[in-house]
Formats: sequence, C-alpha cells, structure tokens
Amino acid sequence: GILKAGGAYVPLDTSYPPERLAFMLDDARVGVLVTQENLLERLPAHEAKTVCLDRDWREIEQERTDGPDNRVSPDNAAYVIYTSGSTGRPKGVVVTHRNVTRLFASTREWFDFSERDVWTLFHSYAFDFSVWELWGALLHGGRLVVVPYFVSRTPEAFYELLRREGVTVLNQTPSAFRQLMRAEERADGEGGLALRLLIFGGEALELQSLRPWLERHGDERPQLVNMYGITETTVHVTYRRIRMADLESGRGSVIGSSIPDLRVYVLDRQQQFVPAGVAGELCVAGDGLARGYLHQPGLTAAAFIADPFSSGAGARLYRSGDLGRHLADGEIEYLGRIDQQVKIRGFRVEPGEIEATLGGHTSVRESVVVAREDATGDKRLVAYVVDGGGEPFSAEALRDYLRQRLPSYMLPAAIVKVEALPLTEHGKVDRRALPPPDEIIDRSEKSFEAPRTRTERTLAAVWSEVLGIKQVGIHDNFFEMGGDSILSLQAVARAREAGIELTPKQLFQQQTVAELARVVGTLRRAEDSRPEDVGLIEEDVGLVELDERH
Repeated sequence: GILKAGGAYVPLDTSYPPERLAFMLDDARVGVLVTQENLLERLPAHEAKTVCLDRDWREIEQERTDGPDNRVSPDNAAYVIYTSGSTGRPKGVVVTHRNVTRLFASTREWFDFSERDVWTLFHSYAFDFSVWELWGALLHGGRLVVVPYFVSRTPEAFYELLRREGVTVLNQTPSAFRQLMRAEERADGEGGLALRLLIFGGEALELQSLRPWLERHGDERPQLVNMYGITETTVHVTYRRIRMADLESGRGSVIGSSIPDLRVYVLDRQQQFVPAGVAGELCVAGDGLARGYLHQPGLTAAAFIADPFSSGAGARLYRSGDLGRHLADGEIEYLGRIDQQVKIRGFRVEPGEIEATLGGHTSVRESVVVAREDATGDKRLVAYVVDGGGEPFSAEALRDYLRQRLPSYMLPAAIVKVEALPLTEHGKVDRRALPPPDEIIDRSEKSFEAPRTRTERTLAAVWSEVLGIKQVGIHDNFFEMGGDSILSLQAVARAREAGIELTPKQLFQQQTVAELARVVGTLRRAEDSRPEDVGLIEEDVGLVELDERH
C-alpha cells in the first residue's frame, strides 16, 4: 500500500530500543506510521500521523478503493533500511524501485521463480534479506508464508512449518541453517521437504558445515546457492552454485561471480586491480547501487565514488570495505572485513558504534569492541573497558545501559575490565594483545551457588558446554554469560538430548538454571498429577530481546 501510494517505507522493528527507533523516525522524517494496536506502547514519542490497522479498520474501510493517482518513477525511493554506523549514528540506505526490480530480472534465468513457488518470510523486515523473500514471492505470483517469531527461533517447529506448507524456496543465513540441519536430522523418517532452492546469504558460508546435509540430500534437490550481498547494493551481488565436489576443495567462503547487471572488482588502496590470489577490497559497480545514505552526503561521497573503469556518465562504484580475492578459476573468495566492522548472525555491526555508546557511561574512560570466535566457531562480541573513575564499574550495569540503546545483535556477549588497552608501536590499540574473555570475564555479581538437583546439574552441564564456560551456578543468567538466540537453540537441543523437555520461550522467560529447573519440574509433575496451583502464566513476562529473524 505504501509503495502503491507513491511512498517509501522505513521498516521499524519494535524490539529495537526506543532511542534508536526515535532516531530512525526523526532522521527519515517519517510522516505516516503504520502499525498495530499491540505495538503502540513500544514506540517512542513521534510526530507522524499514526494509522493503526486493526484499531482503525472501520475508518479505513470507508476510504476509496480505486487505485491512487501517483507518478512513481523507477528512480523513486522504495525503502530505507538502517545499518550500523561507525560514529554511533545509524546510516539509512536509500534503495529505489529500479534497484529492486532489476535484482529479480537479472537473476530470473538462474532460479526460474514462478507462481508455483512457496517462500517464507523468515527474516526481520528490518534486515534486507527480507526484501528478497517478500518481493521474490509477490513479484512472481508465488505464496509467502510469514513465519511467527517463536517458530523462527525453534528449529523443530520451523522444520515442521516447511513440511506442512510445502515450502519450495528457502533463504537462510548459515548460522540459522546449522540449527535447522540438526532439527531435520532428528526428524529423519517423518516425511520429506518440498524444497527446490536453498539460498544462503547474510554472512560468510563455510562449505564444510554443509557436509551432513549434502551427504543426506545431494546437490540437485534442493539446489544450494551462496549469494554475497550488501544493503548498499540491494541484497545480492554474487551467485555461486554449491556442489558435492566443493567439500573436497579445501576452499573457504567462495561467493562465485557477480550477477549479470553488476560488476565486482578486487582493488588495492589506489583503486587498481590486484592479481589473482592477492587480497583486496571488494568494490561493486552496476545497476544495483543504492542512491546513498539518507541526509549524509559526506558518507555517501566517500563510499559511492566515481567508477574509474566506466565511460558512462555518472557511473559509480561502491567501496564495500570487504576483503576478498580472485581464485585461479576467476571466482571470488570472501575473506572478511578490511576495517573492524563485523557480521554477527547476518547483521553488519560497527564496533565503533558500540564503543561510542559505551563512552556515554560515566564508569567508562575508553573501550574497544572486538569479535571473537567461541568454542563452536560462531562470532561473539567482546567489549574491553577501562574504568573511568565515575560510578563503580559493573558489567551488569553496563549491559543494562547498552540494552536500552542498542539492538540485541549489537550487545557484547562479554564485558571485560582492563587496566589499560594494549597499544602497538604506532600508538594504536593492539586488538591481538587483548586477553581472552574467558580468563577474566565478569560473569555475575551474585555469589556462586552450585547445582543441587539432578535437573539443575543437567542444565548447568548443558550451559557449560554451549557457552564454553567451565563453571555455571544456578543463579547465573544465560544471556548475561554470553548466550544469544542462536546459542539458546543449541541449549534447548542439548537439553532435549539429555532428557529434559523445554522450549526456547521457557529459556527466554526463565533465564537462570534455578528458575528453569523449577519450570521443567512443574511441567513434568503436571503431566502426572496436574496440581491445582499449576496453570498458565497470565501476567506480562519481560523477554530478552533477540537478534532479528535471520
């Protein structure tokens, strides 16, 4: 409706802190806010006209039903999606109608999308992977299944949804798919999936992680495709079909080659080509480049430069800040970020934005945020903080402070207090010299209390394995110890393997071993005797805000 009326949409995820939502509403100069009544209390104060779809349906029903008279052109803005900014200020990326329509036109030959396809809207609409899911289904006349939030966070339930709905096109980040793979393995013999396409994006894909799936299903049905992309270049940039033979190649994250109407260059700092095998910055040219950053001409000029390899008037080149190299066969291998920007569960995160936010707290003099791999190989953010001498240092207080100002995917899994930040001989912070967080992590300010019952010991052992922490007490908070939505799924799966039935929702609501053990015990007794004092929880229960649907 927004696009048909000639407007552009700005997706707002109400799990974001009010401060961030307020910035986005103000920065985008939103004139109309379309929402639902149950979300109103989560929104910050704003000046936009509010249209509440469920509350105002009688008034909406009286509006005209014929098509609006608008003069939308292909170069009008279609949407603005905000990404992390190194200065502490999020950047609104302006993407046009032309950007989106050419994405599907240029990839149609590979995928053969049609009205027979069934897609899922698995990811948050504030994450640009959702653009591919939403419009991929609707522009081709297919069916779109909107995945409920808790289903997207419960692999077994999501697997059942895929089977029940006959989903044929599935888009996943590698982190989310690893969880789905395990659910699919456990459901062996319960009926197959209808998938014909499995498309990866959002973060680096390690080919070896797909071995169990490929050995079970082969590489033809479904076909597996890896697509590298950036918000500023409209979702996808490259295409790479994945084959069984790739498992023996020993390659890293191979992203293939550019889609037909884009060009990917590997350049040095002087914007000159580098030889095959030599690392350089991935730069993108072609029709997919966004208009730029909303109200930030300086940043736009720095990132979207004139294309030195094109004679076309106004041709531009986007400097991604990603590191890659050409392989001998011409394909591109993704190597990571040139700067300190990282991808956490598919979201691009500027550690500088987290550092800038930490700097606003009186107990912090300086800080540095880095991404470290945990025992499972997943990246987790770690903040190193030098005491500012204001209010007493408290890792728990700093987490609460950040939780009110940043999305959940930007919250550090650990906050480490250090006397000083180590420096290189050039006077810059030496990130490699920072101590591992498991040596000095401030786990909790509560006194340690060991598990007392069999259920508590089992849950503590599961948490210890999943979080990579040697000692877990019954009052330690799963999420404060570094847990996140992906790790919570692993914890639920491990607990079930150990004979304890629980759901992600229970873990989100009961975040310590002691609390969770009581709930599990109540549920088991309820199956036998159903005591009168056991019933549904009817009051509001605060949930830990999780990363977006990935």
